[in-house]
Amino acid sequence: MGVDEVLSMSRFGRELIESLGQACRHAELGETEGFRATRIEIPDVKAIRLSLKMSQGEFAAAFRIPLATLKNWEQGRRRPDAPAAAYLRAIERRPKAVMEALEG
Repeated sequence: MGVDEVLSMSRFGRELIESLGQACRHAELGETEGFRATRIEIPDVKAIRLSLKMSQGEFAAAFRIPLATLKNWEQGRRRPDAPAAAYLRAIERRPKAVMEALEG
């Protein structure tokens, strides 16, 4: 990239290039100033459901999760986002309390 191109680049473009550089440094060194990485541990949805001895339909209905979403998680086509992962952890640890909370 030439000097003229850098000078005419938008603010967004400059910030994007800077961010990519930070990401590369983080990947190589494990840490970079101003860069924070969060690791989300994804629960095993199928194992949680099976431990409760529920079918996919029963689990989805009991915990108000769309059946298609549950199937996608179990089959690895999609992964739960952070709030859904936290919800699944709550179900795993206290399924009866979650069901009681949803009844009201």
